[in-house]
Amino acid sequence: MTHGSTIVSAEAWLVDLPVETKRTDAVQAFVKQETIFVSLQTADRVGGLGYTYTIGTGGRAVLEMLRGGLLDAVVGQDAERPEAVWYAAFNSTRATTVGPITSLALAAIDTAVWDGRSRRASLPLWKLAGGSSPSVPIYDTEGGWLHLSPDELVAQARSSRDRGLPGVKIKVGLPNPHDDLARLRAVREAVGPGFHLMIDANQSLTGAEAIRRARLFDDLDIFWFEEPLPAEDVAGHERLTKATSIPVAVGESMYSVGHFRDFLQRGAASIVQVDVARIGGITPWLKVAHLAESFNVKVAPHFLMELHLSLACAIPNALYLEHIPQLRAITSTEISIRDGRAWAPDSPGLGIDWDLDALDDVRVA
Repeated sequence: MTHGSTIVSAEAWLVDLPVETKRTDAVQAFVKQETIFVSLQTADRVGGLGYTYTIGTGGRAVLEMLRGGLLDAVVGQDAERPEAVWYAAFNSTRATTVGPITSLALAAIDTAVWDGRSRRASLPLWKLAGGSSPSVPIYDTEGGWLHLSPDELVAQARSSRDRGLPGVKIKVGLPNPHDDLARLRAVREAVGPGFHLMIDANQSLTGAEAIRRARLFDDLDIFWFEEPLPAEDVAGHERLTKATSIPVAVGESMYSVGHFRDFLQRGAASIVQVDVARIGGITPWLKVAHLAESFNVKVAPHFLMELHLSLACAIPNALYLEHIPQLRAITSTEISIRDGRAWAPDSPGLGIDWDLDALDDVRVA
């Protein structure tokens, strides 16, 4: 039987977005944002528009996975049942799960489902998904890239502080750890105590080197040490958390709820940075957030601030939102920031005001 919310058609396409500023870290540069969109049409014509992304490669593989089977698997499903839709897609491709390409593809479908659910309910996403708080603290990453000089880092951190933001993130992982130390010390001396300094090594260190650098940075009052080791090294993160008082933040490179469970059970994650695209959508994102809550661990999602804003406001254990603007070329409005906090949009749907004409202009497949 066809209900009003039955998915009757599904379409996917790819757009390329240039980075808004030069972004570098210890292992890579942000070349472009490949953004894969999914549009779901339902019998009641409410539908939904969702998306996922990569930072330069793999976007066409995600698109092919969607077009080659996942979209067909969800046609006929009830869009008011996100778990059923998610598992219909997941079960259609078990041979390729758990994996990044599959999770990214699932996310495009799942975010479209939640967009439609929110519109159908006439509720903003942050309320539909939990409604914990209308705002969340926001920190800046744009002023902390690895190619920036110490003077540039200082200027950017002061600018963020003067705008009322409570913290900034600085990239680390230079070959000489004392170069990292000098950069961090320059920023700490410029902004003073109380201002949060996060650091991010982007999985570039060994376990021994991460412990060494954590001890080297110990007197700088670092707020968290992000992705110090490869994401699959649960034991290494466990050893690091036992060796330092600096909270260890992980999660942007994890693609299953079970991976987060392993980290949390072993005390290897002090802060969870689950990414809605890489975990497979809003449905599993909320599971990870609530799992973290059960371990008394805070959530500070990675990237995608325009979507993560609503999700962070939905849960009670949100710590921070990461400020990296990247959708301004294809949206009509920006997120609202006041007094060091980002405020969730009240419009139904994902809360992103897409410019559909601009989207057409940058479509590549």
